[in-house]
Amino acid sequence: MSRHVIGLVSDTHGLVRPELFTALDGVELLLHAGDVGPKAVLDELAAIAPVHAVFGNTDAPGQPWLAAERVLEVGGVSIHVSHGHELGPPTPAKLLAAYPQQVLVYGHTHRQLVTHADGRLVVNPGAAGARRFDLLPCVAKLYLEDGRADVELIPLG
Repeated sequence: MSRHVIGLVSDTHGLVRPELFTALDGVELLLHAGDVGPKAVLDELAAIAPVHAVFGNTDAPGQPWLAAERVLEVGGVSIHVSHGHELGPPTPAKLLAAYPQQVLVYGHTHRQLVTHADGRLVVNPGAAGARRFDLLPCVAKLYLEDGRADVELIPLG
């Protein structure tokens, strides 16, 4: 029986809030769903855990540390990470139709959202950067155990 805890971050837009370090303490891996900002953001987040990041619509193109998507398997659970903007305005239905993985992580909308559908999980951890659109900054922890996934949204500030 293995248990894994993964931090989910999106839309930092160049800002790493100090409370993010407490919120994601103890995670073994960080997945950043885009709109990162400068590489220094990922360097700072790497103090928490190794970071896998994708680019968002505001990230400079061609950065070697950012991928269009990340697909990985942790604890027997397949995970897909993208910013979501590649599908137009992202929705859980669009993500579920486009990607076959068990857990789909995205950003772009700045709205935290958790959707369970047909044994799959779609998560937008919300925006961790500067507050916009009257939405509270947020991150998430993804819990993987015995091939199952669950998530906890963690408001910042």
